[in-house]
Amino acid sequence: MKRDIILAGVGGQGILSIAAIIGTAAVSSGIYVKQAEVHGMSQRGGDVQSNLRLSSAPIASDLIPFGKADMIISVEPMESLRYLPYLSPEGWLITNTTPFVNIPNYPDIEKVMEEIGKVRNHIVLDADQMATDAGSARSANMVILGAASPFLDIPLEILEEAIHSTFKRKGEDIVNMNLNALRIGRQAADAQMSK
Repeated sequence: MKRDIILAGVGGQGILSIAAIIGTAAVSSGIYVKQAEVHGMSQRGGDVQSNLRLSSAPIASDLIPFGKADMIISVEPMESLRYLPYLSPEGWLITNTTPFVNIPNYPDIEKVMEEIGKVRNHIVLDADQMATDAGSARSANMVILGAASPFLDIPLEILEEAIHSTFKRKGEDIVNMNLNALRIGRQAADAQMSK
């Protein structure tokens, strides 16, 4: 088993939470994990990217070469495009459709989505709206994680346990909101793949 993942988004969107949950779930499953430090501005509004490598064998480097990522998990559509050179031809792009407009010359969202649509394997969903509809606007990152979950080679139950351990100090309501968001994202991905 080997998964090389680029996590992308904007500071404040929960990229580090996604990385922590995948990493916790991987370790629980006996999988080796390496994560490069977050590159970019980790403050709210700055672009953020991280390399996350999972393998059943020891991992030598924590950085993913161009064209070798198995997946880009992005909570912001334009940020997903920024890292497309890393995606392998067989890789999956999982991204939110809701832009985080943090620059004055943010490109037309229709053009951004058109470029995303050119990627052979992609899952796109309005994670912000789905999270809001589920009662927690702040859990869009968990919706995206749920949409990425079919490609992680980690059972959904293990990801759910990792969410529980990550958020338990914030109380059961927060745990349950995040679990619900994860399941909604998984259902959306399953529906898109079955078309």
